[in-house]
Amino acid sequence: MAAQNTTPMPTPASLETPPTFSVDPNAAEGLLSAAQLGQRIKRLRLKRSMGLVELGKQTGLSASFLSQLETGRVVPTLRNLARISLVFGKDLSYFFEPTEQAIFRVQRKNSRVRLPQGDNPLSPDYISESFGILIPEGDLRPCRAEFLPGDEHDAFIPERKPGVEMVYVLSGELRLTRRNETYILQPSDVLYISSDTPRSYHAEGKEAAHALLITFDQEPSELRRPRKPAPVRAES
Repeated sequence: MAAQNTTPMPTPASLETPPTFSVDPNAAEGLLSAAQLGQRIKRLRLKRSMGLVELGKQTGLSASFLSQLETGRVVPTLRNLARISLVFGKDLSYFFEPTEQAIFRVQRKNSRVRLPQGDNPLSPDYISESFGILIPEGDLRPCRAEFLPGDEHDAFIPERKPGVEMVYVLSGELRLTRRNETYILQPSDVLYISSDTPRSYHAEGKEAAHALLITFDQEPSELRRPRKPAPVRAES
């Protein structure tokens, strides 16, 4: 009697059980958390000085839903995210772009250059130490200024242009002349003034005045001024 072949027949590929694959719920939540959808939406809304109710009117979404969305308690559908992106003039890809890396820069005192400012380098109006190398991006220009005393040093007259200027007096007394009016700034005083205002700075008394000057090329109020977005019709 011939021996029987007990080798199992191969199962046809069409009958094989496909391998199972399941998405790790924690990994999915991690992706949504990393996207920071709610925070990005809130940031856009606040830049426009827009309330939740106003955003709700523009998108056809309720204010309560938007609040939950911004706090991360709910996740928007692509349709709702598209409505929001249209209001702020953004592409959908904006909400999934990687966040910028945190900035950390240090500039040592001995690496800064003291630059005399004025028509006569031997008798400058003031001496500037720029921190601009720390901020290559944006329209922010900070520097440390030393205003020299005495009539032989002319007052520093900044260029007039759109924007604002902040001055923090570190030491000495600083004389500000604004539209024929004179103000004496003491140490720790802070000045906030439009950059298109006629003005001049000079040390008051017999000692030099040191101050931190920060110039913004654009008015912050203009950055926060809400625009009129195109209305988005809510779907029924």
